[in-house]
Amino acid sequence: MNWQTYFIEFSYLLASILFILGLKGLSHPETAKRGMHLAEFGMLMAIIGTLMHLEIVSYTWIIVGLLLGSTLGAAMGVWVPMTAMPQRTALSHAFGAFAAALVGIAEYYSYTHGFKPLADLGHIKMSAMGFEIMLGSLTTTGSLIAFGKLQGIVPGKPLVYRGQNIFNMSLLAATIGLFIYLIFVPTAVMPFYIMLTLAFVFGVLLVLPIGSADMPVVMSLLNSYAGLASAATGFVLGNNVLIIAGTLDGFSGFILSILMCRAMNRSITNVLFGAFGSVATAMVGEGQQGVMREVSLDDIAVQLAYANKVIFVPGYGLATAQAQHAVRELASVLE
Repeated sequence: MNWQTYFIEFSYLLASILFILGLKGLSHPETAKRGMHLAEFGMLMAIIGTLMHLEIVSYTWIIVGLLLGSTLGAAMGVWVPMTAMPQRTALSHAFGAFAAALVGIAEYYSYTHGFKPLADLGHIKMSAMGFEIMLGSLTTTGSLIAFGKLQGIVPGKPLVYRGQNIFNMSLLAATIGLFIYLIFVPTAVMPFYIMLTLAFVFGVLLVLPIGSADMPVVMSLLNSYAGLASAATGFVLGNNVLIIAGTLDGFSGFILSILMCRAMNRSITNVLFGAFGSVATAMVGEGQQGVMREVSLDDIAVQLAYANKVIFVPGYGLATAQAQHAVRELASVLE
């Protein structure tokens, strides 16, 4: 092996270690900032290592992509307010998942149109490729719908219709069926594009029945899907750092989804099949129900003066406004 191969392996190993340390750092508020910097440096090492591959014949489009992505990312980081961070996260999931799907589509196209030997497209490689494309496609459209709900472009209320679960399950079964068929008959081009279309449609139908109030759980789950799609991309391309990073992202997102569901007394199966978000179905038999009512400061002062018990329920808005100190002062006054 030449020095470039050694450098690539070293950079990928270092990037993988930094990703793990970064994820560990994000588990605690005191080390979250350091964890983020470690993960950023790990991504930089992964990019540098990838750019050293001997298979690269031209850096033109790579440089264009790096400049475009860096410019867009910097602009979003500077101008997107913290209150819109959930929407920005949803868009990031959509971009990452779409990139994974595009890589899979390009790889399949290269095999079926003579750019690569068709004999090399075996069952195992087609399994990883189909998994990557299927998850990447449904995560792309699902994340875009989540962005639309959070931004107010798509109605935030759960959009339900009669026979919805049966239709969604049938669509999912058809998509998985075509995926399995392609594993054994990878040269079937038409079933491939039908599977791709069904996956895009299923992503939309997966998120539409979910209310905007439940989007954090959905976004965590979509993040898990995007990570698993990236891991499958690593198998397709033979890229170890993609496999490691995607697996970390996928399983951490899935674990986070389960923890969030438990905290909200939700069932993870409801999240997986897009069957919650409607107050009528998700909270039936679970105590009192009501709607949010906006009140003035004077009304709040009167209510607090006569209240016997007050419960503060912190959320993303409180964290974004950094209002924890004001809430603590209010609690001290009430005590």
